[in-house]
Amino acid sequence: MENAYKRKKQPELIRRALIEQAARITLEEGLSKVTFQAVADAVGVTKGGVMHHFSTKDALILAVFDDAVAKFEAEVDEAMRQDPVAYGAFTRAYINATISLSEKGQVEMNHQATLYVLMLGDSHLRELWSEWFYARLARHQDTDDAEDLCLARLAADGIWLSDFSGIQNFNKAALYQRLIALTQPR
Repeated sequence: MENAYKRKKQPELIRRALIEQAARITLEEGLSKVTFQAVADAVGVTKGGVMHHFSTKDALILAVFDDAVAKFEAEVDEAMRQDPVAYGAFTRAYINATISLSEKGQVEMNHQATLYVLMLGDSHLRELWSEWFYARLARHQDTDDAEDLCLARLAADGIWLSDFSGIQNFNKAALYQRLIALTQPR
C-alpha cells in the first residue's frame, strides 16, 4: 500500500473528483444524500480532505452548480458556433443541450440534469440560474426574443422534466423536431 504521506498531492484532480461525485450523488440519490462523508467515500479521501476543499456543504453544492453551468454554457456556445443560421441559434443550442435523444429510457447524468436537480431544492441556485439565463437572453435579444422561441425553450424544459420523472408516453424525437422547426426563420 502506498504511503499517503509520500503520495504526490494533486489538489485540482481531487477537487474535480469531489465535484463530479457530488453531482453523481445528487442525480442518483438526491441532494439530501450529498454529505461530506458520502462524497469522501466516493472519492476515496477523508472527510477532512473534502473539508480542505469546501468549508461547507453549501460551498460544495455551489461548486457543483457552477461547474454544471459552465459545462452547459460551453455546450450551448459550441452549438451556436456551429450553427450557420443566426435566428434562433441560442434556442436551438439550448434545446440540444437540454433534451437527450438517447433511447436508454433514463435521464443520463449530464450538466443540465444536475442543474435542474440542484435548482429544485435551492432557491438561491434558482436565482443564479435565472441571472445566467436572463443575461444570455439579453445577449441574444436580436435573434432569440420571439414568442415561438420562448415556447420552444419552455417545452424543452418540460420534456426534460418528463424524462426525469419517468413519463415517456410521447415520441420524444418527433417533439424535438417540432421544437427545432419552431426555431427556424419564417
